[in-house]
Amino acid sequence: MKQETIDRIRKFTEDREWEQFHSPANLAKSIVIEAAELLECFQWNDKEYDLQHVKEELADVMVYSQNLLDALGLDADEIINMKMTMNEAKYPVEKAKGSAKKYNEL
Repeated sequence: MKQETIDRIRKFTEDREWEQFHSPANLAKSIVIEAAELLECFQWNDKEYDLQHVKEELADVMVYSQNLLDALGLDADEIINMKMTMNEAKYPVEKAKGSAKKYNEL
């Protein structure tokens, strides 16, 4: 996410004094709730969906994720790269390419 976007999310929250409600637990719950709303976009048909609605729900997930990063003092790039390193070890290309199997089934 661009720094300008992150700053805009932070300003939105600060201007409304919502940090007081942004405990890690509350933000994690909000991410799950918004992710469920995103999934709802595909509930009855996974080929025909309202792209605008998908974008709005995905944005909500991302905004709450940034808020959780801030609440925990985490850096998105750092934790994503940490997890990608773990994933690369669990899912080596030569075993996982073209397969949907979980790492313990490869």
